[in-house]
Order: sequence, then structure tokens, then C-alpha cells
Amino acid sequence: MSMTDPIADMLTRIRNGQKAGKVEVSMPATRIKGAIAKVLRDEGYVDDFQTANEDGKPVLSIRLRYHEGKPVIAELRRVSRPGLRIYRGKGALPQVMGGLGVAIVSTSQGVMSDRQARADGQGGEVLCVVS
Repeated sequence: MSMTDPIADMLTRIRNGQKAGKVEVSMPATRIKGAIAKVLRDEGYVDDFQTANEDGKPVLSIRLRYHEGKPVIAELRRVSRPGLRIYRGKGALPQVMGGLGVAIVSTSQGVMSDRQARADGQGGEVLCVVS
């Protein structure tokens, strides 16, 4: 059975893992999921991630981050989805919580945070917001 929205599945696994107090969550790996995990790591929302092959299939493992026993990620929400794509220009990229959160954007230069996209003068598809 094919999955219609693998990015939403990734975000749900991270949310559920944090609610359950897990140290690490695993999921099938793709390049876009790896790019999103890299942005989450660079912004300090997760500790680290790695891709490995298990039984010939790529698996992405993400180590979750907690601060004083509470998850660092308070909200992780999908914005653009297969049924309704959301594209924004460089001047219309969302500012999450007045700049305290981050929007993850897929641009022609790759997947990056909203701050980096603004600095590079790029717009694109707003994949998700994290705060």
C-alpha cells in the first residue's frame, strides 16, 4: 500500500515519539525526509539523524531532543499537503511565533529554513512549521 503523504507521516512519528518519551524514532528514508531532518538538526530541534540500510531498504533514524524532561518541539504542523500545495514568495514566507519558530521551505536551491530562504532571496513550497 502506498503512502499519500510521507512528510506528514514523518512529522507524526516525531510528534508521537516525543509524546511517548522515546529517544529515537525510525521511518523509511527519502531524500526530502533527510533534508527536513537536516534543517531540524541545524535549527536545534533534534539531536541528530542518520540513514542506514536495513534489509536492503533505507531507514532514517532521528534522535529526539528534550530539555528538562520536556520535548524541545512544542508544535510540528504540516502546511503544504498533496491536496493543497502552499507556495510563498520570498517576501511572503511565514514568520513562526515572531521568529522564534521556523518554517521549513522547499526551494529551487533545496530544503531550507525560512530565515535562510529570505537571506538567499528564495521563495518556495512551505512544507511545515516548527515551534
